[in-house]
Amino acid sequence: MTRLVVFARCGIVVFVKINEVRKLLHAQPFRPFLIHVADGGRIPVKHEDFVALAPTGRELIVYLPDGDYQVLDLLLVTRLEVSAKNGARKPRK
Repeated sequence: MTRLVVFARCGIVVFVKINEVRKLLHAQPFRPFLIHVADGGRIPVKHEDFVALAPTGRELIVYLPDGDYQVLDLLLVTRLEVSAKNGARKPRK
């Protein structure tokens, strides 16, 4: 089942699917990405093994390289940012 997450940003309703996160996690080759959250923070995903998705598709846990972790509600995710091949960042919606 695909779970659809809906949130509003600047008066515009944006749809983010948990499948977008899964797609980035399982991409071959894997490319590190940033998860942008509503409070302006950015959570780096350095490797696919550093993320655990809840079975409901609503939350995810991101383990950081220093051993710490962040629990995220997908309702708070504003965008996903993947590094482009040339090193520049490319936003994903």
